[in-house]
Amino acid sequence: MSSVKFGIVVFPGSNCDRDVAWVTRGLLGCPTRLIWYAERDLSGLDVVVLPGGFSYGDYLRCGAIARFAPVMGSLQEHVARGGYVLGICNGFQILTEAGLLPGALVRNANLHFICDRVGLRIERQDLLWTGAYPAGATITLPIAHGEGRYTCDPDTLKQLQDQGQIVFRYDPVSPNGSLDQIAGLCSPSGRVLGLMPHPERAADPDLPGQDGIPLWQSILQGLAA
Repeated sequence: MSSVKFGIVVFPGSNCDRDVAWVTRGLLGCPTRLIWYAERDLSGLDVVVLPGGFSYGDYLRCGAIARFAPVMGSLQEHVARGGYVLGICNGFQILTEAGLLPGALVRNANLHFICDRVGLRIERQDLLWTGAYPAGATITLPIAHGEGRYTCDPDTLKQLQDQGQIVFRYDPVSPNGSLDQIAGLCSPSGRVLGLMPHPERAADPDLPGQDGIPLWQSILQGLAA
């Protein structure tokens, strides 16, 4: 069993929390704790995952109410003391609303919910999240979202580009109209990653496509090093 400890935050409406746990606990053999959104204890965890699904209050704006959950204050402290955070889909939305990542996720350009498999280009291989992917890799991951179009102001976009915070881009085109084809980005420190596609849904060997499993393997390799 790996010594890397994962925590998965469960909001009312989360529907990918068990998918993530199946990967971290079931496939990778890592100690994994499901954390109810009203809890504050993140002690002893290396990586905290905000999974996809629907957080309460999404009728206002995705993640706008979830950002005030008790666990989010502890999440800020977790990052400050050197921990890692991964936000997937709705989790990415919550990270932007909480200010842990810049910009916002808004309605898809075609105003339709999109459920598909999309191509992604990995822009950085030097992060904890991507080290197990080969240089210049293009992968395929599932998406399922209605508000996945990334947007930000021009100054923020320039900062993201200049500081190398864009980690994943849709390739060859963005299915949702995201600015600069952004599918995933990290904080300046690299400790916080927001990703709209679902790596946990492309990890099990019984599924058609396992391009997501190297992301989880990257975490184990990075923390072991």
